[in-house]
Amino acid sequence: MFDNLFGKKSKVDDEVTINAHIAEKIAHMNLTDMRAYLNNRITGFDVCEFGLSEVMKKLTTEDEESEQRYLKIDDMDTKIKKAFDIVLMIAVHKKISVKTVEYMQEFLEVYRDIIESFDTRNKQIYGSKLADGLKMAIKGVNAREELKNKMQVLG
Repeated sequence: MFDNLFGKKSKVDDEVTINAHIAEKIAHMNLTDMRAYLNNRITGFDVCEFGLSEVMKKLTTEDEESEQRYLKIDDMDTKIKKAFDIVLMIAVHKKISVKTVEYMQEFLEVYRDIIESFDTRNKQIYGSKLADGLKMAIKGVNAREELKNKMQVLG
């Protein structure tokens, strides 16, 4: 209460505000904008753990109004390929979190039919690329956690 009177803001309030802004911005992005975000090409909008998980959340969750997911089996191959490439970019990103990895696992489960269909139609190997990307993401998260634990022990 006194913090508001004296103009001090807590760190948690700032983080919630930033996360709400990120979530709103990502909700209105298309695949090209998501790729630009992941490549850190959008000025004033840096890539963060929350942003990565929001991108994966957008790709995996079902829209409440239309009751459909972001990708459909009859979407154009270019849209599907862009979505797969975005997931692969997230898998090797340095700022990946456990929540993002969980969304990646959900992505593989939800879109299994689309992945298999795309691979057979276009003679691609995205099924194995996405599975390998998930393994790399898990290794990356484990490495980050080990580093955090070492720093806590030494710090």
